[in-house]
Amino acid sequence: MTIKVGDKLPAGALSEYVEVEGGGCSIGPNPFQIEALTAGRKVVIFGVPGAFTPTCSAQHVPGYVANLGALKAKGVAEVICVAVNDPFVMGAWARDLKTSGKVRMMGDGSANYTRALGLEFDLTAKGLGMRCQRFSMLVDNGVVKTLNVEAPGKFEVSDAATMLRQLG
Repeated sequence: MTIKVGDKLPAGALSEYVEVEGGGCSIGPNPFQIEALTAGRKVVIFGVPGAFTPTCSAQHVPGYVANLGALKAKGVAEVICVAVNDPFVMGAWARDLKTSGKVRMMGDGSANYTRALGLEFDLTAKGLGMRCQRFSMLVDNGVVKTLNVEAPGKFEVSDAATMLRQLG
């Protein structure tokens, strides 16, 4: 079943490659519980089919990086990018796109959380395995307030500009 507006996010964890030790995190991959990431605050979560893919690298992530200030001005505490990649790949992609301190790049290496959201996209026939559909959502205290899921191959509704419009 696919997550929808009004639903509480399912429990689960995502992994982030941490570059600097501190705050209880060691250098390297660290797991983060979704409940803790979203408790008591507004968070934008957007999903992409894969790290280093053309649209994701050229438009999707850079759009959220460029609009971070505007999102924060509308009450968003944090922006999280999710992909079905391991945290090492997500860390390398974060360095490449210079997202540190802006957009958290979190891996769902086995697609467990993506499946829990009902947003998996099976590209096995193309040799790419299970992926995440391209989407964005505003989560307020663990509850989905807006959800934008793209049609396959499209990039029209999950961008930062759409999220800004939805925030009012």
